Amino acid sequence: MHRRKTGESSELRSLNWRKERVCPNYLAMIEIAQKFPSADVLDRLAVALGISPNELFSVSVSPERVIEQMQQKILENLDRAIEHALDKAIAKRCGIVVPAETAARG
Repeated sequence: MHRRKTGESSELRSLNWRKERVCPNYLAMIEIAQKFPSADVLDRLAVALGISPNELFSVSVSPERVIEQMQQKILENLDRAIEHALDKAIAKRCGIVVPAETAARG
């Protein structure tokens, strides 16, 4: 199912499901094909997952797309790490003390 493919935390999914009034136990029954949800529940599931309803039925993403998404995340994380390291190096070189909250965000 789609939720296994995403990087969402279980806490975020739980909040989304509660907000969209989807019981996790009912969701588990859907996943093991013991229940089939109504169109309304499918819409709420899609909203909670941040996808369109038709994506609930899509066949798995191609390996190429998964690799592309992973590469994109790696590059984004690398950019953030480099930016943070540069900020720290510049601050150190200039004798600037970086507040703890700013350092924790980077």
